[in-house]
Amino acid sequence: MQLHRSSGNFWLGFGLATTTMLLWASLPIALKLLLAHLDATSIIAARFAIASLLLGVILLGRGRQPRFGELRGGRWILLVVATTFLAGNYLFYMLGLDRTTAANAQVLIQLAPLLLALGGIFVFREHFVRLQWVGFAILVAGLVLFFWDQVQAFVDSFDRYVSGSSMMIAAAFTWAVYGLAQKQLLAWWPSQSIMVCVYAGCALLFLPWSDAGAIARLDAAGLGLLLYAALNTLVAYGCFSEALAHWEASRVAAVLALTPLTTLVLVVTLERWAPAWVEAERLGGLSLAGAGLVVAGSILVALGQRWSRAT
Repeated sequence: MQLHRSSGNFWLGFGLATTTMLLWASLPIALKLLLAHLDATSIIAARFAIASLLLGVILLGRGRQPRFGELRGGRWILLVVATTFLAGNYLFYMLGLDRTTAANAQVLIQLAPLLLALGGIFVFREHFVRLQWVGFAILVAGLVLFFWDQVQAFVDSFDRYVSGSSMMIAAAFTWAVYGLAQKQLLAWWPSQSIMVCVYAGCALLFLPWSDAGAIARLDAAGLGLLLYAALNTLVAYGCFSEALAHWEASRVAAVLALTPLTTLVLVVTLERWAPAWVEAERLGGLSLAGAGLVVAGSILVALGQRWSRAT
C-alpha cells in the first residue's frame, strides 16, 4: 500500500511507535516511585478516572461518543470481559511491581503480547510461520534465563521476588485475555469507544477500594507522578492506535519489543545520576543475556511472517 511506502508516513509511524515505547518504558519507574506515596488500588482508580474523563471529553467534543445501541447480545459480554481483565491486569501489575523491580517487571510483562499472539492462534485461527516459532522459543529461553539469574540475585528476598514475578505473569495473562476480547469488539465498535467504556468501568471497579483522602494529601511530587501515570495511560494507547494506522502492526510490535531494554537503560541512568529515585537492580551477565534474548525473540515473533514472505 502507498500509505506505508511514503517517507512521511514511515517517519510518523516510527515516531508514534517510539513515543509509545518510551512512555511504556518509563511507566514502571514512575509507578514504583508513586507506590511510596499511595497504595496500589488508589493509583489505579485515579489513573482510570482521569483517563476516562479526558478521553470522554475529547470524544464528546468530536461527536464520537460511544453508541451503545450498536452493542447487542454477546457484545456486552465481551465489553464486560475486556473491562474485568484489564482491571485485573492493572491490579496484578501494581502488586507485582510493589514486590519486584521496574526492570524485572518490564521483562516479565513481555509475556503479554506473546500470550496474545498464542491466543490469536486458538481463537482467530491465526498461524505462526517457522521463524515466529523460533522467536517464541528464544523468548521463552530468555525469560527462563533472566528469571533464574534474578532468583539467585534475590536469594535474600526469595519469597517476595517469586510472588512479585508470579503476579507479573498473571498480569500478562489477564492483558492477553483483554486484548482478545477487544479485538473481537473492534468488529463492531471503534477502539476509542471501547477504551473510554473500559477505562470508566475499571475506575468504577476500583473506586470503592481507593483512598481519596490519601490522594488529596499527596505532595507536589506525588501529584506530578500520579498525573504522569494517568496521562501515560491515555497518550501511550493513543499513540499506539495511531501508529497502527500509519505503520504495519509487525513494525510497531518490533519497536515495542525494545521496551524492556529501554527500561533497563533508564534505570541504570537513574541509578547513576539519581540513586535515591530507583531501587537498585541486580543484573548479572545472565540477566542481561536473558533480557536480550527476550527482545530478540519478541522481534522475531513480530516480524517473522514479514521476513518469511520477503524470502
